[in-house]
Amino acid sequence: MAGYSYHMAEERAKQQARRSAHAGSGEDGSGVLERGPHMGETQGGDARLPRLPGSVGALTGVIPGMVDTHVHQWDPLRSPREASRRTRLYRAAPVFGKAIFRYAVTQKDRELVLDPRFVTRPYLPKHYQHDAAAVLLTTGVPVESVVHMQADWRTDEPMAAAAETRWVASLPFGVNGTPKLGAIVARGDPRSPFFSQLLDLHLDISDRVTGVRAMAANHPDPKVRSWADVDGLLAEPDFLRGFAALAERNLVFDAWVYSHQLRDVRTLAREYPETTIVLNHFGTPVGLFGPMGQSTGHTAAQRHELMRAWREDISAVAQCQNVVAKLSGLAFPLLGYGHQRSGNVGTQQTLTNMTGPLLEHMVSVFGPDRLMFGSNFPADKPNASMATIVGTELDVLEPYGEELLRKVFRDNARRVYRID
Repeated sequence: MAGYSYHMAEERAKQQARRSAHAGSGEDGSGVLERGPHMGETQGGDARLPRLPGSVGALTGVIPGMVDTHVHQWDPLRSPREASRRTRLYRAAPVFGKAIFRYAVTQKDRELVLDPRFVTRPYLPKHYQHDAAAVLLTTGVPVESVVHMQADWRTDEPMAAAAETRWVASLPFGVNGTPKLGAIVARGDPRSPFFSQLLDLHLDISDRVTGVRAMAANHPDPKVRSWADVDGLLAEPDFLRGFAALAERNLVFDAWVYSHQLRDVRTLAREYPETTIVLNHFGTPVGLFGPMGQSTGHTAAQRHELMRAWREDISAVAQCQNVVAKLSGLAFPLLGYGHQRSGNVGTQQTLTNMTGPLLEHMVSVFGPDRLMFGSNFPADKPNASMATIVGTELDVLEPYGEELLRKVFRDNARRVYRID
């Protein structure tokens, strides 16, 4: 059975009927969005059993197509990537490549990647389309456009990141059934003295550049991968000063932090209240579901505290009305599902039961207008298919009603990233 269990669905429908008797508007007394009678309750209070959420074709008639706001593309053999050297070794001798991955690659990278095939092989529009094909069966609609998110391009000199934008803009999106390239989120570091020039170069290369990302994720556990050279990057004085160049150009900023850094997102959002800040991957609570690194999420007590702190800090970030959040990275290996190359999550039911509380909290604090779907493919691919990820989100979100589905899976992305 897909989604939350039948009994959970039935109980939620009964709870909603009780709330509706008091509020009569689909909201409780606090004005918080609630899961509505969409689950099976009729206008007349018919006690029919609730319709199972996440059913096939859930988006048919709701939207013409989905927007995926978090997609990576790479070809490590034909573009300068951080993984290019290891890719050549792996592709030249796959048997030895597996040994290299097991013994020469650090724990932090093994736990991040899980399966080296997904970073050593090209991932291009045709590969994305193959992964997205089953989404049509799950939702009833195709992925119509994607937002490309910068990833792993080597930047040995100040303007090198512009080459990734040029490469992405040249990829065959929108042909042979592949989705359109709706927007590009390019790479840039506001601390750089060349940041303004880099932004202008990105914009000159492609009019689809509507945002910039600086990966600020930095973890105190030495065996969890850090992407930023310092902790607290988003709140650094040099970063905040340089950020003005992005704000002046009316660009969106994508922020990827780990959950203990969520307060830095709030600092940035308050400093630039007119700039849209897009939080990636729920703020990535590393180890929330199981052991990661040297000592992160290794005990039930640690995981309980991770969840408590995440809920509190996400709620605080959501108070900043210029912050929009992506429902992305749902199957991200860093959450701690397991360290096998595949099979760590298992079924859609399992993923829904594990991540349902995260999704519901995001809806409760951000509401329908500040949430967007993102697949984080192919990074999430070792743990779950794209159809499983989309199905999980539908399991949890469908009972809130069609308006939320329309906004999360299409309208909000088109507004935030200015997709035609």
